[in-house]
Amino acid sequence: MRTESAKPEDFVDRRRWYVIDAQNRPLGRVATAAAKLLRGKHRPMFTPHVDCGDHVVVINASNVALTGRKAEQEMSYRHSGHPGGLKAISLGQLRQTKPDRLVRQAVRGMLPKTSL
Repeated sequence: MRTESAKPEDFVDRRRWYVIDAQNRPLGRVATAAAKLLRGKHRPMFTPHVDCGDHVVVINASNVALTGRKAEQEMSYRHSGHPGGLKAISLGQLRQTKPDRLVRQAVRGMLPKTSL
């Protein structure tokens, strides 16, 4: 018996939209659920070299839970590309000002670092 491999055209019509509510849920749990859906690992026809993931929308990102003292101690960094352009902001401040960036960075860190 041969192993059947999925092709990109198999998933064109089958993409679904998922809404994840981040209200009082830990950031890591929300990011893990979103990364799993984006990658397509919840499908029985998952194939690592094919984009078989679904669309994900995260709501209430400003109310995501940061356990322990992560809100004060953990820092988020970004760099402008110029000398001296490193900016650092705590996760608590980032949650208040740009909660979408907080969730997006957490999800992006859980996805594989490949071209897909």
